[in-house]
Amino acid sequence: MPTNTSPFDTLVSMLRTRAATQPDAQAAAFLDDERDAVERLTYAGLDSKARAIGAALREAGAAGERVLLLYAPGLEFVAAFFGCLYAGAVAVPAYPPRPRSLGRLRAMVDDARPVVILSTTDVQSLVVDSLAEEPAIAALPWVISDTLDAAALAQQWTEPDLRAGDLAFLQYTSGSTATPRGVMVSHRNLLANSALIQTAFGMTPDSIGLSWLPLYHDMGLIGGILQPIYTGFPLMLMSPLTFLQRPYRWLEAISRTGATASGGPNFAYDLAIRKVTPEQRAHLDLSSWRVAFSGAEPVRAETIRRFTEAFAPCGFRPEAWYPCYGLAEATLFVTGGPAGRGARFFNVSAAALEQGRVEPASDGEGSRTLVACGRQWPDQRVLIVDGETLKPKAQREVGEIWVTGSSVAEGYWGRAAESAEIFHAQPAGTGDGATYLRTGDLGFFEGEDLFIAGRRWRRAMSRCAKTARPRSRWRWARKNG
Repeated sequence: MPTNTSPFDTLVSMLRTRAATQPDAQAAAFLDDERDAVERLTYAGLDSKARAIGAALREAGAAGERVLLLYAPGLEFVAAFFGCLYAGAVAVPAYPPRPRSLGRLRAMVDDARPVVILSTTDVQSLVVDSLAEEPAIAALPWVISDTLDAAALAQQWTEPDLRAGDLAFLQYTSGSTATPRGVMVSHRNLLANSALIQTAFGMTPDSIGLSWLPLYHDMGLIGGILQPIYTGFPLMLMSPLTFLQRPYRWLEAISRTGATASGGPNFAYDLAIRKVTPEQRAHLDLSSWRVAFSGAEPVRAETIRRFTEAFAPCGFRPEAWYPCYGLAEATLFVTGGPAGRGARFFNVSAAALEQGRVEPASDGEGSRTLVACGRQWPDQRVLIVDGETLKPKAQREVGEIWVTGSSVAEGYWGRAAESAEIFHAQPAGTGDGATYLRTGDLGFFEGEDLFIAGRRWRRAMSRCAKTARPRSRWRWARKNG
């Protein structure tokens, strides 16, 4: 199997290279509710901020340790994430807690055992009182990134001794049905997955990304922030609340900036269909949109049809659709594309699928239209495996989706037994000696395309094309925005 061909060794060398070769190029911009870019960062500016934060974290004793990131959406988060890496620390991104989410943050802190909280003045003032009631969190020191003497600290920074296999961050799963688990994601995993996304999505330095997705979520962080820097194209960021409160702002931003790549869960497209008025559509030009990716929950054929019909007059092309599948345990991306192909559908017998069989639907019988989640790409192999016999299955046979490759993460933080079971499974009869990630998702191959058919386990694993009964769009929004 081909190995990752990334030109970078670590994410630190990635950003340092961009800062050296494209210092004045825009790395990212943050768009406010009034549609203006209120803040921009060049690669040189992002590198300088990251060096300052990295030096401050090393002074705080965080090198080689975990650092809890509490940030509102914005460029400060981007600098803080890289600042952790520049310190040789392991980032633990988390959304600033509200009363109903304090339990999740408590579980993350108990599990990750960070040595410091990295945040801003505004966030600290908002959460410090509620965190005072949590002894394990209240005892942690704070590093406030927006009060640092950035110029002086940036000069004091020295590059950490990092290797590709070192951990970059812990991606905590949703914890909706179990205690949140910290997926151990290395620099190698992130660079390998970024190379896959670049190839599969057809990204180039001429691309323009736009994301409203939560920055502590794997899709928002890896696909939204790291991929643009990896490939070298500009990124526009929006707050998730900006989109949720008025979905038109998302599409208007694509129209105004000429963004070529943007997307989100299926509910985002449903929300746009419902909330964007005909009068608003008349002002949109979506002809620049080349990759409209859909993931993080089941991709619905009806949503694709209705969105295409609603926004085709705005220049949206059906070939822009990019349904994809992945999960945090495989860093992010597993299957999708190729870009420009659009969505593919397969009408199957609903009754047969309920019994684990794939049969094309006949006239007059109940059918279910499935959306293809694309194909596997080099450096990653996907098998459909019988969950009982562990033998690989053939085309049009439903089984558990297993994945191997450089993007598969190291395991769950502090959970050796569970990691061995989930991340190092071996199928029977292949003879290749490779170990696989058991996703718990059910699917099948039709030709080269992967179709998602259901869910085998009831454990909480974050998926790019979730297959359990979908959470409502508002529940997803509350948990992630």
